[in-house]
Amino acid sequence: MEKEKISSLQLFYILIGFEFGTAIILGLGAGAEQDAWIVILVSTLLSIVLMSIYVKLASFYPNMTLIEIIPKLIGKYLAYPFIYLYLTYFVYTAGRACRDFGDLIGSTILVETPIIIVIGSFMVLVIYCLRGGIEIFGRMGEIVFPIFMISLIIVWILLLSVKSIQFSNLNPILGNGVKPILKEVFPKNINFPFGETIIIMMFIPNLQNQKNAGKVGFAVILIGGILLTINSVLILSVVGPELYKIDYFPLLSATRLVSIADFLERFDALIILMMVAGVFFKVGAWMYGAAVGIAQLFNVKSKKSIILGIGTIIIPLSLLIGRDFVTHLEIAFKFLNIYVLTLMHIILPILFFCIAFIRKKVLS
Repeated sequence: MEKEKISSLQLFYILIGFEFGTAIILGLGAGAEQDAWIVILVSTLLSIVLMSIYVKLASFYPNMTLIEIIPKLIGKYLAYPFIYLYLTYFVYTAGRACRDFGDLIGSTILVETPIIIVIGSFMVLVIYCLRGGIEIFGRMGEIVFPIFMISLIIVWILLLSVKSIQFSNLNPILGNGVKPILKEVFPKNINFPFGETIIIMMFIPNLQNQKNAGKVGFAVILIGGILLTINSVLILSVVGPELYKIDYFPLLSATRLVSIADFLERFDALIILMMVAGVFFKVGAWMYGAAVGIAQLFNVKSKKSIILGIGTIIIPLSLLIGRDFVTHLEIAFKFLNIYVLTLMHIILPILFFCIAFIRKKVLS
């Protein structure tokens, strides 16, 4: 059966929304305090190397996803543990993104609504879209991305209007030295959000022109990194490094300081809109990657039932990840990001690339 195809621009829209996801409202690089924006910038530049590894590895095996490539590299039976590891990772990370979404919505606009209702309703939307196929998902990117960018630009303009904005909050640059920056860059900010773009390897076979995969990947890393850097600079200038470091949602806190003529206030809705859009693509991309991988592993032709099953699992999984939001974040930043994601995003892809390079260039 012929695979569904999406354009390079559609894949860019999906992945840029995926990269922003929850990252746009979280305090990236907070450990470096006023140098957080430098952390994001350096992470962006280093992540280009990672993206080149993902794209080059995919180019060695055209029309194959990561799940199909692994057995070609290390053999069918040895590949099973790694395949299961990646599929589990896709589903688990989708659950974590849903939990971020549920906690933000539950603490802002739907305070009295049970979190399971919030996440469950959101998952119905994601499942409905994905069951329509990758082409529908790509068209959603075309529709949602402009809305997301307009909302982001409006938020930035509003932040510039805040009376307490002080770009001096960015000083002193490198005031704590280089060590805090490097500590935040590797592995934390390389893994999140940039390393997560390894999901591109599950989408490349669906590209109309797979030769453009590299251009799409590099554009996502560069443009996404620059926008996240600008976002960090504005948040730091409004709330200061102290609040930026301890606040779970610093962009939301900064936006709440906006007051135009003491009349127009509480622009939380824009942040919620951006969060919904970003998490939609983040969860959707993880779910699609997991569904494709499971279908390929068990030789299932239709992914619709798999998507429904994964979505059903994600709802309770998102609630079981941590007893509260604080625990959820501690697991993410103190264990998952440092150990698990380093293995999934950096160590294994580099190992697979080296094996592929030897097989294709040295032994062939």
